[in-house]
Amino acid sequence: MDDGRKSSPVANPEADDPTVVQDDPLNTTLDLTSCQLHDLDSVELPQNLTELDLTANRLSSLDTRIGHLTNLKKLSFRQNLIDDAAVEPISHWEALSGLEELVLRDNKLRKVPDVSIFKRILVFDISFNEINSLHGMSKVSDTLKELYVSKNEVTKMEEIDHFHELQILELGSNRLRVMENLEKFTNLQELWLGRNRIKTVNLCGLKCIRKISLQSNRLTSMTGFENCVALEELYLSHNGIAKMEGLSSLTNLSVLDVSSNKLTYVDDIQNLTQLEDLWLNDNQIESIDGIAEAVAGSREKLATIYLENNPCVRSPNYSSTLRQIFPNIQQIDSNVFS
Repeated sequence: MDDGRKSSPVANPEADDPTVVQDDPLNTTLDLTSCQLHDLDSVELPQNLTELDLTANRLSSLDTRIGHLTNLKKLSFRQNLIDDAAVEPISHWEALSGLEELVLRDNKLRKVPDVSIFKRILVFDISFNEINSLHGMSKVSDTLKELYVSKNEVTKMEEIDHFHELQILELGSNRLRVMENLEKFTNLQELWLGRNRIKTVNLCGLKCIRKISLQSNRLTSMTGFENCVALEELYLSHNGIAKMEGLSSLTNLSVLDVSSNKLTYVDDIQNLTQLEDLWLNDNQIESIDGIAEAVAGSREKLATIYLENNPCVRSPNYSSTLRQIFPNIQQIDSNVFS
């Protein structure tokens, strides 16, 4: 690892060997990303480590020495070959009870591992596995602030309502049909639920939330966001929405993506004076004039607008007309202006 100090000009035969840890008592971070390791037998694990990154290796078991690193705060096994049996010993690693970040993303897990031993955990990532249920999540400490379970096979939002401190919840690319058990997430700032099977928005009035993604679901209505008054970014592309509604109270919104829906006109965004990016492409919008009227409140603010694959782009002087309407526009579709 580079600690900012200049190295000796004397040749070092071990310098290019990523599995050799140099004797540096000040180095508390060990990054072994993409070293093609099948085990850690050739690796020294200094007792003072606070961060250990084993991303993109070929590990199928956990080295027991890791369980004795009492100072460890961040541990990543991302993109390895770890299955449920291999991860089981971690539930007994009492010396690591102070761990704050655990990443098991992109492995071979089929269930939520028992991580109840970690009493101060803040970040837990088990995305890109084969997990079909959130059973076991109730054992995770209520100190959690970021939970990532994307690209699994989860069918229900359950055993998560005790995470009162949660700020980021990522459950995209699962098999969810219903938004539920969000009532107590009063600190939630980001909710990512894209690529599921959700038909109705149910946000329980999350007033602190700033980013929501419900792309590629089965929504036919935009109602349900009215009380999310702190919302800054809303992503609703690839649904079946035919009418823009329920947006007038979202006065902090700066990014709105309703591309690839069934819209024929733009409405209910007159109050969005902070709007900077507006994605309307791949709909059935007929008139540029209607868009100009709808976004009158953000006329000076709007920097990006996407309208390609709508009937209105066939209007005479389409681009130049939009540039006249929006004096500070920086991008129209794929055209960027200096």
